[in-house]
Amino acid sequence: MYKAKAYSAASATSPLAPFTIPRRDNTESDVQIEILFCGICHSDLHSVRNEWSSIMPTVYPIVPGHEIVGRVTKVGSKVTKFKPGDLAGVGCLVDSDHTCPNCKDGLEQLCPNQTLTFNSPDKHLGGVTYGGYSESIVVDERFVLHVPSNLNLAGVAPLLCAGITTYSPMRRWGNITGKKVGVVGLGGLGHMGVKFARAFGAHVVVFTTSPGKKADALRLGADEVIISTNAGEMQKHAGSFDFILDTIAAEHDINAYLNMLGRDGNITLVGAPEKPFAVSAFSLIFGRRSLSGSLIGGIAETQEMLDFCGKHDITADVEVIPIQKVNEAYERLVKSDVKYRFSIDMTSLKAASQSEGGNK
Repeated sequence: MYKAKAYSAASATSPLAPFTIPRRDNTESDVQIEILFCGICHSDLHSVRNEWSSIMPTVYPIVPGHEIVGRVTKVGSKVTKFKPGDLAGVGCLVDSDHTCPNCKDGLEQLCPNQTLTFNSPDKHLGGVTYGGYSESIVVDERFVLHVPSNLNLAGVAPLLCAGITTYSPMRRWGNITGKKVGVVGLGGLGHMGVKFARAFGAHVVVFTTSPGKKADALRLGADEVIISTNAGEMQKHAGSFDFILDTIAAEHDINAYLNMLGRDGNITLVGAPEKPFAVSAFSLIFGRRSLSGSLIGGIAETQEMLDFCGKHDITADVEVIPIQKVNEAYERLVKSDVKYRFSIDMTSLKAASQSEGGNK
């Protein structure tokens, strides 16, 4: 075991502050990674503030972060896929049971015994796992990903969550080349959905309530933008979409988007509104439409996504911040004041000192 610098929160109302955490020494199958960048996901904020207490209660102190990019510094004796110096990524998972039907099908994200990158029981050290707001991490080789060397690493970090969350349902839907694909919302998830749909060769349409986002949607690769509060614009496109990716986490009328689908069209939810939807059966029955949901992807699919991004030069649009500004970033995240993800330069952690209010 060794000690690593990190940023943690001591309670639901505490700011993130410098902290020192234990990391396990490499086992024969482990990869040790020096963390260079870590994206900020909205689930980091939910977890730090214990806003999902009924589903995933937070254990404090918590070190969040599951969008990790870094460089391999040490490997175990039986590691074959990585060597020191390699660029590597770690996403939302660091382990699973490897034996359940989902794991055997490459769907580790659906494993009932998965280990999350942070706030999951740590079978090695006891307590819970600590995430990527840290100078290093040790992860089983099977959950470490190769990062294309041609991409901007700060923009790669959010691909490990926002990227795979939007890539996976599009791939599962099938070949969307030439199809009419809608993306509801233009935030951290939505902007990645636009980039992927564009790269897949779809006709991409963004739905937004904000006319001010139209120019940015077009810049990111959208062919058209629909202001969803404009009934005339919505009616013009009714019944014409093959697939719609809904990224909105706030309450909204799902039936308005179901009516945008053509025959056999599908809406996949990747946003998770707090209140249940009131879904009209007729919106589904007429047109044989479907409504589904999607998490992240499995490890193999996440690697496929990273390789795809390397080939098509796709990264997230990020604002890079030092770790010392993470609390400010959280407040801005609540206000959606970022285009479109924060990426923490973890080398700034070396400048953090215990005098900033942290503790050992």
